[in-house]
Amino acid sequence: MQTLGKIPVTVVTGFLGAGKTSLIRHLLENANGRRLALIINEFGDLGVDGEILKGCGIETCSEDDVLELTNGCICCTVADDFIPALETLLDRQDRPDHIVIETSGLALPKPLVKAFQWPEVRSKTTVDGVIAVVDGPAVVAGLFADNPALVQEQRQEDDQLDHDSPLEELFEDQLAAADLVVISKADLMDDAARANVFDIVQKESRPAVKALTATHGRLDPLLVLGLDAAVEDDIDRRWSHHDAEEEHDHDDFESLVIQLEAAAEPAHIMERVTAALALDGVLRIKGIADIGGKPARLVVQGVGPRVDSYYDRPWNGTEVRQGRLVVIGLTGFDKAAVTRALGRPAAD
Repeated sequence: MQTLGKIPVTVVTGFLGAGKTSLIRHLLENANGRRLALIINEFGDLGVDGEILKGCGIETCSEDDVLELTNGCICCTVADDFIPALETLLDRQDRPDHIVIETSGLALPKPLVKAFQWPEVRSKTTVDGVIAVVDGPAVVAGLFADNPALVQEQRQEDDQLDHDSPLEELFEDQLAAADLVVISKADLMDDAARANVFDIVQKESRPAVKALTATHGRLDPLLVLGLDAAVEDDIDRRWSHHDAEEEHDHDDFESLVIQLEAAAEPAHIMERVTAALALDGVLRIKGIADIGGKPARLVVQGVGPRVDSYYDRPWNGTEVRQGRLVVIGLTGFDKAAVTRALGRPAAD
């Protein structure tokens, strides 16, 4: 049984473009009357995921129920940003029934969960579970798996790349902390590929941790919410690459925000994003585009060679129809080349 009087909190973690936002949106749309509140953390200064989730139009999750933290990775700003945001939700008269935290794709879940050991937090909340979302096709392609030989060979040939890349460590740390693993984009894999991903996930996860496949984040909320794991009680026993470090360093990554002019067709945006993703060091691109003549915003997201898009909601009368993308890459990626491929950098 859930601890009486405590609000359950679910931490959704996963690497860049894994499908965390799609899973959370599905949870919101199928909350069955439960009031969910969200804390969204993104790497970079464009709150794309928060904007997407605020645009859901779901009665049980209003804009006031979505808090965005864009001042840095949540695992590094626990005291300054996360705890005040959590207290804002807990101090409300209409307290939520469940809180969902979407971490940055570069965040370590363990330091965040350890914050729930603080007495003032522990008395009011419990970590119901840590959900790690894994991009199935990306793992099949050798991205973020355990030392894939092909990717390593490519790194060794490029003097511009860090040969001791932190990407695999992040992937492994997120799986090691998980109570449930969601393998996303199952529709883009055949049976052999799915079996391969399951094998990799099983090797990096703790014993008895289950893995489920999903397409567009569609999973029964009963499988994700209500795990009653009380993670704060045993998080210290969950292994991490960064256990001996006082801080989690993000100097290996940089972000860039690009303004987009309106495009006549979604394909025009997709082609430019695909070209930018092919540049050395670019990891992930996500944002919102304006398609001329269309009343709704186009959400664009890309990782590796794959770019997806969909219309999420109409532009409202109080906002400027301005497309913006956030680009995340390894430190030193060619921002000028990315800007030429996509558009122009956002004004400060």
